[in-house]
Amino acid sequence: MSSGTGSRDLSALTVGFIGAGNMAFAIGSGLIKQGVLKANQVIVSATNLENLRKRWNPVGVTNTTTDNSEVIRKASIIFLCVKPHILPAFRKSIEGKLGGVDCREKVLVSVLAGVKLDRLKAEFASLGINHVRTMPNTPMQVGAGCTIYSEGFEPNCPTAVRDRYEDIKFMLNQLGLAYEVREDQINGITGLTGCGPAYVYQIIEALADGAVKQGAARDQAIRMAAQTVMGAAKTVLETGKHPAVLKDEVCSPGGATIHGVHELEKGGLRATLMNAVEKSANRAKELQ
Repeated sequence: MSSGTGSRDLSALTVGFIGAGNMAFAIGSGLIKQGVLKANQVIVSATNLENLRKRWNPVGVTNTTTDNSEVIRKASIIFLCVKPHILPAFRKSIEGKLGGVDCREKVLVSVLAGVKLDRLKAEFASLGINHVRTMPNTPMQVGAGCTIYSEGFEPNCPTAVRDRYEDIKFMLNQLGLAYEVREDQINGITGLTGCGPAYVYQIIEALADGAVKQGAARDQAIRMAAQTVMGAAKTVLETGKHPAVLKDEVCSPGGATIHGVHELEKGGLRATLMNAVEKSANRAKELQ
């Protein structure tokens, strides 16, 4: 896990978000809810100002714009949260608008799936901005995310850039777990951390459906399924026990649980989840 878990004073920091979709909102709103940033430290840009304000104003963010270059001018850390195929259009949107802006101590934090640091450096070479590549996930909005990241700084980058990197690591760790990895690992792990929440939501829904079939009320079944998954996950993290050991602790000989586990094995649950991670990872690689 990152070493950036200590206390840091970010009160003088302005953090920008370019693209205001689900991931940007998960990170931005999470930082505000966790008290890491105040809403007035955040600036966000998107193409539709009305939708932007509708989503971000309720969490206190009023510094909104349709001008991407404004975010780069005002923020020292900028989260780039557009879709990968929009990257060239984004670059064009800021061309000729940043004259006189010194970006050498700014950091662009990319959340673009599959887009390598080398490409980011090439796209924004004229700015002289610094780059960090990340793959966060949406549970960051409730402080329970899991992020992987890798920096692409030049050896002679200013000390201020290293300070910003510590700020970034600190922020990511306040929103869950954050791991620094080699860049060549990011696409593969994306299939787990970036896409994994969607798989778990399906599992929660399926567990709830099973309970509804047995007569449980829908709203209660969903909450009970979510709590069961959260409790199991927390047990893994806090006990440090292997999931297989914890599974065995629940399965009494000839009991109800082992009969259910047998059905999961017959249905290929583990192989299906492994295949899902692999498919998502392969797709991330195709996007680069």
